[in-house]
Amino acid sequence: MVTGMKIFVTGGGGFLGKSLLGALETNETTVHAPSSADCDLTQQESLSQFTDIKYDYIYHLAAWTQAGDFCLHHPGEQWLINQRINTNVLSWWHQHQPQAKLISIGTSCSYAEGDGLREENYMRGEPISSLYTYAMTKRMLLAGKMALQSQFGLRWLCLVPTTLYGGGYHNDGRQMHFIFDLVRKILRGKHFGDNVQLWGDGYQTRELIYVSDFINIMLRLSKEVDNEVVNVGFGHNHTIRQFAGQICDVVGYDAGKIEYDETRYTGARQKSLANDKLLRLVPNAEDYHTGLQTGMEAVVQWFEETRAYGEHQAPASDR
Repeated sequence: MVTGMKIFVTGGGGFLGKSLLGALETNETTVHAPSSADCDLTQQESLSQFTDIKYDYIYHLAAWTQAGDFCLHHPGEQWLINQRINTNVLSWWHQHQPQAKLISIGTSCSYAEGDGLREENYMRGEPISSLYTYAMTKRMLLAGKMALQSQFGLRWLCLVPTTLYGGGYHNDGRQMHFIFDLVRKILRGKHFGDNVQLWGDGYQTRELIYVSDFINIMLRLSKEVDNEVVNVGFGHNHTIRQFAGQICDVVGYDAGKIEYDETRYTGARQKSLANDKLLRLVPNAEDYHTGLQTGMEAVVQWFEETRAYGEHQAPASDR
């Protein structure tokens, strides 16, 4: 990122947002990342306080969602809240920041299950029913950017990451993405003797990208690529059982003790994003890759340092 830039970030308090702000602080940029308390994006006039500043980049990371089965229980709220947020950001961009490039985060949930998870399919078919509403709000965000680009010549970029992981995740009671939930459960098994039960049969496949790796690629693509959807991942896919085994090796826990509950919700069976386009745009993308062993050690260290795996709870019969 060129020094002296003015950058606006929504969702700066989130997992990705905090990591992005940390990266931008080293580049002598002027960064504004108001909290939701200072700038409620569901309110149309919330961004007016920043109208007089002309930004070079807007990173729109804010979204109302959580991991796990959250989307199953809040589809109506997800539609209303995310549509308000996205419409207000798009309107402010168009009316007051047309010189800025808007970079937003898509979701692998937007791809129809069974289709090739390639960028040309992002708006095609139907997302899986359990994630349908959230996925469609992300599609509508892209549709809005494309429409404004078509009519007014605005510049944008939509990046679709595989599952982000790293230290410094949420530790405020909300549901965790699968990899953090695996680490939490396995650490509780080690420290407290809890039964470690994972959802599904363990053969669902996922890919991870270390959060700083994603940010480095995002900052590069922000400078070099306009008006494109780009999947961001390295193509290293593993089953949940493989991830669990890796964590057990790092933690020092017997993977044979893990139980799998095939009756529980698991979301999409696989989320293996095609990365052909990324490799064309960033031929040395693999140079940004943090190995799974190194990344997992960092996540476990964060859990241990913050005790994000929680406190010991006695069995109900002993309370």
